[in-house]
Amino acid sequence: MTSLGKEFGRRNFLRAGTAAGAGLALTPVVGAASAAAAETGGAPAYVVSGRPELSHGVQSGDATADSAIVWGRADRPGRLVVEYGTRPDLRDAKRVRGPLLTPDTDLTGRVRLRGLPAGHRVHYRVSVEGERGAAGRALTGSLVTAPHEHARADVRLVWSGDTVGQGYGINPDLGGMTIFEEIRKLRPDVFLNSGDTVYSDGPLEPAVTLPDGRVWHNLTTPEKSKVAETLAEYRGQFAYNLLDHNYRAFAAEIAQINQWDDHEVTNNWYPGEILDDARYTEKNVDVLAARAAQAFREWQPLGDDRIYRKLSYGRHLDVFVLDMRTHKDRNDENRYADPKRGLLGTRQRRWLIEALSRSRATWKVIAADLPLGLIVPDGATAQEGVAQGDNGAPLGRELEFAEVLSTARRRGVHGIVFLTADVHYTAAHHYDPSRAAFQDFDPFWEFVSGPLNAGAFGPNTLDGTFGPRAEFVHAPPRANTSPMEGFQHFGEVAIDGPSGELTVRLRDAASAVLWSTTLRPVR
Repeated sequence: MTSLGKEFGRRNFLRAGTAAGAGLALTPVVGAASAAAAETGGAPAYVVSGRPELSHGVQSGDATADSAIVWGRADRPGRLVVEYGTRPDLRDAKRVRGPLLTPDTDLTGRVRLRGLPAGHRVHYRVSVEGERGAAGRALTGSLVTAPHEHARADVRLVWSGDTVGQGYGINPDLGGMTIFEEIRKLRPDVFLNSGDTVYSDGPLEPAVTLPDGRVWHNLTTPEKSKVAETLAEYRGQFAYNLLDHNYRAFAAEIAQINQWDDHEVTNNWYPGEILDDARYTEKNVDVLAARAAQAFREWQPLGDDRIYRKLSYGRHLDVFVLDMRTHKDRNDENRYADPKRGLLGTRQRRWLIEALSRSRATWKVIAADLPLGLIVPDGATAQEGVAQGDNGAPLGRELEFAEVLSTARRRGVHGIVFLTADVHYTAAHHYDPSRAAFQDFDPFWEFVSGPLNAGAFGPNTLDGTFGPRAEFVHAPPRANTSPMEGFQHFGEVAIDGPSGELTVRLRDAASAVLWSTTLRPVR
């Protein structure tokens, strides 16, 4: 008997395989859309055979100068195996036998590749070994490792957020979520997903009639037919995106950085909330958030279970990924003076301040899942985001960002740039103390992008506390326009290695550049 058989045992292996059948329910139930899906390759088709197969493609993430995460999911229990090297033909491949894939993790697993060369494209091949060591068809992918910490290397990062929201899912008539193919064709080094990676509170109907009479057709699954409440339903939200062939091709070639926002759980949630929503039988948001967090960590190529973290890309770029949900205070008028409240929590706030202070990178990108200066209401009086619209001295959640920015100024920290999504349009905001009610900070930029495949909204109103000015806005003429009408966006950050100059390009779904600017380092 092989080592897998010894560890797992045939009886347990078969029992687990039966239990895994629930995962196979993710195969689409599409009604009228099924024929079109087959024509466009919108959903993979799986036939259970004698060997385990990878059911949802491969992904990579959290790449450093010498390591990266590779992810896969099987159609039944088995062991994840990854071969990797610098040659496309993998003749120089090393082999890593990864974890057992069991129903405990929804048959997902990840392997950290170590000892990788800095600043290189690494090719990998993933398969799943069955009970007797027999592996099914392997899938290939590639990723780019970060440059060495002292290397003045070119770096290209793309970011956006808000995927499959407002009832707009994978539309086979349009070839699926083609914006991901446009991102893939740019060949960035890394993709930053700024949150709302899924819409667990956004069920999909097979067809949606638009205001102009056109019909949007959705690929649907049982898990996407209602709001997510169970662990299986939350897992199904992430599995859904990987049914799209554009998304799978993109995920196989570009290392990701993922953070979450609200829709991974439910709209505008915060810890301790009790829902008043008839769609939910489970009203306790803490219960829902725990299930969503488990699914998020299982289905994303994360290098660490902690969402807030720093990733470095050579001499010029450090990315500080925030978690503005796990420690978030309740949504109210956001005008309090209590320094213990906020979005980040004390520990994360101190981590951010100290990590920014230690950074020697030319550019310190703060990846925020909520914008800093835009007013994001939650109902008639409560606020969901940082700002509240009083245009005065910092109050509420603005207090912790005032502390971050003022400490950075006192310690001589330069090159701060915020990247965010959330509001479903794209914009460029310049913040300057000369325009601000609070002036203890150095000027900086915030760039907004999205959505990736969701309803478009905006623009939102800017709060004057930190002196923002909108230098560019591209938003729809009315709320919740469909992706058919455009207004889907992603942004690109390109850093020139020799000069350290940072160029931002705000792009539409066809990759056309709508606006750009180049920032020069502070010497």
